[in-house]
Amino acid sequence: MADLETSAVVVTANGDVDVLAVRTRPVAAPGPGQAQIRVAASGINFIDVYERQGIYPVPTPFVLGKEGAGEVIAIGTDVDSVRIGDTVAWAEVRGSHAGVVNVPADRVVPVPAGVSAEVAAAAMLQGMTAHYLVMSTYAVQPGDTVLVHAAAGGLGQLLVQYATARGATVFGTVSTPQKEAIALAAGAREVIRYTEVDDVAAEVRRRNGGRGVQVVYDSVGRDTFECSYAALDRRGTLVLCGGSSGQVPPFDPQRLNAGGSLYLTRPKLADYTTTRDELLWRGGEVLNAVADGTLRIDVHHRYPLDEVRAAYSALESRQTTGKLLLVPSATVSEQ
Repeated sequence: MADLETSAVVVTANGDVDVLAVRTRPVAAPGPGQAQIRVAASGINFIDVYERQGIYPVPTPFVLGKEGAGEVIAIGTDVDSVRIGDTVAWAEVRGSHAGVVNVPADRVVPVPAGVSAEVAAAAMLQGMTAHYLVMSTYAVQPGDTVLVHAAAGGLGQLLVQYATARGATVFGTVSTPQKEAIALAAGAREVIRYTEVDDVAAEVRRRNGGRGVQVVYDSVGRDTFECSYAALDRRGTLVLCGGSSGQVPPFDPQRLNAGGSLYLTRPKLADYTTTRDELLWRGGEVLNAVADGTLRIDVHHRYPLDEVRAAYSALESRQTTGKLLLVPSATVSEQ
């Protein structure tokens, strides 16, 4: 098999979007345990931002992106879980913003019939994140009241859908009437435009009969953390699952006692997909729910690789809704 060249998004140094460059790079033949995949689309996520900025340290230069989907075009030795021609999807595999990638075969999930590769790419990281947050980090129960920040975003919409399906009453926060409509369509019972109230936590309690909520899913971070803390009922759980507004400053754990024996956690997807069985369970449930229509994936915009800076600027502006994708096109050539 001839070596390949592919276009890829490279982080040249830690910094803002201007450190991103699209470069042509060689792709070796897949090694033992690897599948080589022609990427149909890769997902744009805040974890990529944290790695680019150096909040999550990764030696530079490196190829950005941790989520994608596409067609298997070659396999290495010791691979029996996929075949050439399969459509597969993955998350938590660095280097996904490229036309061709070599991926550990045991970290991909088969894409069911009826789900396009682009939709699968959009579903994996945020879908499995919503799955573990609602099913495992705090197992939402019928009758729970849940607060989801950024409820019209890609992760927010999925959290609303999952929590609603498990019988919870979901409160969401958004910034505009347009985003309010999106959050309501996802299943939120109450939506609060945080730009129009002085105290979001007080508004949550007012609408919830004077009580706090059992769990807050906070992907915004610095700007919403105090509100999340104040919105919790006794023994409530604050799940910090992102930092789109910046990272939360150091926090005195004694405040958890004072707030009513509260819980605080900062989980990550890798710790909830540690085995192939767990990966297949979570990824399979997400993709099968997309296939049967019980989980809706909102793809907001698709960008070619050479517009990667614009794509990440859009994400970081917090003005988008749904999922953003990079879609490679004509990026592969044989040497």
